[in-house]
Amino acid sequence: MAIVSLTDVAKTYPARDRHAPDVTAVDDVTLTVDPGDIFGIIGYSGAGKSTLVRLINALEPATSGSIVVDGTDITTLSETQLRRVRSGIGMIFQQFNLFSSKTVAANVAYPLKLAGWPKAEIQERVAELLAFVGLADRARAYPEQLSGGQKQRVGIARALATRPAILLADEATSALDPQTTHEVLALLKRVNEEQGVTIILITHEMDVIQTIATKVAVMENGQVIEQGDVFEVFSRPQNPASQRFVSTVIKGIPTPTEIASLRERHEGRLVTFSFRDGDSSQAQVLLDLAEAGLGFEVVYGGINDIRGRAFGHLTLAIRGTDAVIDQTLDVIRTRTEVTELPTEGGQA
Repeated sequence: MAIVSLTDVAKTYPARDRHAPDVTAVDDVTLTVDPGDIFGIIGYSGAGKSTLVRLINALEPATSGSIVVDGTDITTLSETQLRRVRSGIGMIFQQFNLFSSKTVAANVAYPLKLAGWPKAEIQERVAELLAFVGLADRARAYPEQLSGGQKQRVGIARALATRPAILLADEATSALDPQTTHEVLALLKRVNEEQGVTIILITHEMDVIQTIATKVAVMENGQVIEQGDVFEVFSRPQNPASQRFVSTVIKGIPTPTEIASLRERHEGRLVTFSFRDGDSSQAQVLLDLAEAGLGFEVVYGGINDIRGRAFGHLTLAIRGTDAVIDQTLDVIRTRTEVTELPTEGGQA
């Protein structure tokens, strides 16, 4: 059974001008998060993804639709009942949201004190969490003495304090440098794998999704325009917005402008080979070209790895007689997707 399920969920806000129509932030969203998922929700600023998070953790009520969290439809609950639901959902933020006047240990202990845990159990749990996030030696430090990555580790420890089943991460790496982002994502992967916590990631960064997510939903204008297994969405994005996101982490087929630039620098016919896990390998394609006596060079593209599965596009400039090139491409097409790029006259 799904741990989070949204069906036909909408959220509207009254317009500032009473004569204007209401503003729809989330528009008829349906999605399912299974236990153990690392589920990414990606979209540009204003897409509605942060509003969606506030609906899932019941910080705001939905205008319509149902939101089921761990078997309970939270749209039907009172505020008192919602507080109990929220205790099963951890939250980490872009700006960390730590108490500057409290030590690292006191920040992690805070939700446990609110939950009424005994002092001895709080101390034991805080020590356990700080060891897990690699900050056991910083228990008495204050947030201002920590780096950004350390602050986010404290935020993760605090979010896990009450042993939530779900962790919501709202742009949790946006304020971090690339190396620190990698470390924090590795920690979140450990949280998922070692503690069995389902994670919902809100981000505008496709490389974050690529690194750890198992499934993804792409949002635009308040709607989920594409969703599914990360490998499937990355390797064959169907929606133009999804294609734009994918292009930020891997180059696809060159644009007309890029094709013109490649032609100025490389001789031969430009051909893009698209690879997916299970297709003919890049090595086999290159071997086919070499055995046919063709000259070639890789001029554009790259190969990505998504949780051990490879996909990507390589554009080659191939030199030789047209007849041999055509014959070789026909052989390769039986195993791999082949796209011949337009010539200077516009013909492929």
